[in-house]
Amino acid sequence: MPQFTFETTPKIICEQGAAKRLGEIARGLGMSQVFLVTDIGLMKAGLIDGALTSLSEAGVKVTVFSDVLADPPEVSVQAAVKAAALVHADGVIGFGGGSSLDTAKLVALLAKTPQELPTIYGIGLARGPRLPLIQVPTTAGTGSEVTPIAILTTPSHEKKGVVSPLLYPDVAVLDSLLTLGLPPVITAMTGVDAMVHAIEAFTSRSKKNALSDALAIKALQLLYANLPEAVSDGKDAQVRENMLLGSLLAGMAFANAPVGAVHALAYPLGGHYQLPHGLTNSLVLLPVLKFNLPAAESLYAELGRAILPELNSVSDELAAVDFIEAIAAHVITMPYAQRLREVGVKEHELEMLARDAMNVQRLLINNPRDVQFADALSLYQSAY
Repeated sequence: MPQFTFETTPKIICEQGAAKRLGEIARGLGMSQVFLVTDIGLMKAGLIDGALTSLSEAGVKVTVFSDVLADPPEVSVQAAVKAAALVHADGVIGFGGGSSLDTAKLVALLAKTPQELPTIYGIGLARGPRLPLIQVPTTAGTGSEVTPIAILTTPSHEKKGVVSPLLYPDVAVLDSLLTLGLPPVITAMTGVDAMVHAIEAFTSRSKKNALSDALAIKALQLLYANLPEAVSDGKDAQVRENMLLGSLLAGMAFANAPVGAVHALAYPLGGHYQLPHGLTNSLVLLPVLKFNLPAAESLYAELGRAILPELNSVSDELAAVDFIEAIAAHVITMPYAQRLREVGVKEHELEMLARDAMNVQRLLINNPRDVQFADALSLYQSAY
């Protein structure tokens, strides 16, 4: 048995309506002055109302920060940290998509232990302690509620991550009722993002282990089976719960067996063109799967058999190819752009993107097949 270390969020609550118990959950962590991090869209939609009522009834004072921006820039996080410090927050709740959850992680850390963001980009550079932290995802995609990672956009439009066990929250709350109104396009982008997490965790060259494998397989089964219905008819609470659980399991997997070239190539697209993370992953997913096939054939075959039992009777070669085709069949039906040219990328910019992707060695080293500059350029050209 290979030796490994596995870490995750210590308490996970998966329960329809659980957001209306946030007061009780917050009190259990000793919170009395909560800083709730969300975005203006969720606030206007009334999605946080039940949580606010619960917190108030539990005697917990709440300050709402609703200025979270997509792919949060440093300045947005710094503003949130300052606001939390001003109200002497003794606990933080992240409520929303990945940007809100990532911002909340850093608020919990930096409001308690101030440090400059550029000094903690990378793995294991952050210092603690942090404030108690609860994460409530409203999309089924990032899995941020069970990862030790927060991704920010630097002033130079680079995507950089703070990676530290300090960023694991104390409690993750999965309430599928919060996701019932998610529009089809966001459901699609976040769902494919979660599938990428499962696939890349299972094929990672770094820290791949029995637990991450089991979680990745179960995650992909849930996501693959439920994504089409979640996109076409988002009002089914059980389907939404399956998507949330799939996203969480994929997050647990890639937090311990890190992602590879799909994410490395996606980051420059998000940084330069302000595109949603799930969309950027999707735009490069199929070219990377095909590129990795020579090195990941047996692993793709395993994943293929997990989602398509009829592949149990065919060779690894055929099962791996059928797996890529099955994922492609899902992706190409999603209601968003399918090519780089459709999202404003110019052909002459592909070399710039390839250079930037080569700087994301933190992720490229996990990819099952080595990626050189010429490979990165070719992958972008295939996605163009």
